[in-house]
Amino acid sequence: MGGCQSYNGSGDEASTTTANYSDISILKLRKNNNVQSAPSLEEKPYLQEHFLRDHIADIDLLTLTALPHDLDQQEWMAFNTISFFQNTTLLSSALSEFCTLTTCPTASGPGNKVYEWTDENGRKLKCSAPLYTDYAMSYIQELITDENVFPTRADAQFPPGFMFLVQKVFLLLFRTLAHLYRAHYRDAITMEIHPHLNTLFTHFITFSHAFKLLEPSETAPLDDLITTLMQ
Repeated sequence: MGGCQSYNGSGDEASTTTANYSDISILKLRKNNNVQSAPSLEEKPYLQEHFLRDHIADIDLLTLTALPHDLDQQEWMAFNTISFFQNTTLLSSALSEFCTLTTCPTASGPGNKVYEWTDENGRKLKCSAPLYTDYAMSYIQELITDENVFPTRADAQFPPGFMFLVQKVFLLLFRTLAHLYRAHYRDAITMEIHPHLNTLFTHFITFSHAFKLLEPSETAPLDDLITTLMQ
């Protein structure tokens, strides 16, 4: 299995309810040939209040995140891991035309954070953002479709290291979302899908905090955004 590293660069349901932002018909994430240029904004447009307050619905995310009564926690982890992967893939794909080898030669997040991929032989690879995203999404797709890791049979057991793998998936998803905020939030505004990104990220962070899936050191580059969204 591959892996990931990061460093600071110099330079520039089960029968449960879930958020409906996974539905393409609701998201309306379409290529828009009439899209105009994104507005000229400050370095962190995602912190501007008039964009930050845009969400797709008034959802009680704490209730949405809480483990349902009589449901196994690993089942809840599996369900939400797959859901967050699908939603992140949807948004990343919608913005993929803006994320190219030219516009994003490195996989980066806020605060000059640069993400590296570690291949199966332990070699660290500096790669472009679209390549890193492809590596990450392919790794997660392979993992969640592995019956030995994410079993679908009612009598099947989750593997002993299941939570470690869930944490790794959440790390990769966080880095993907962090790159979207750093490099493509203006593009999301232009396409008018920033409310979906805000809603997904708020739910993702709420869930991650509730089940301690991400290290504070990893989420630190977006602490300013997280603090504001969680208020």
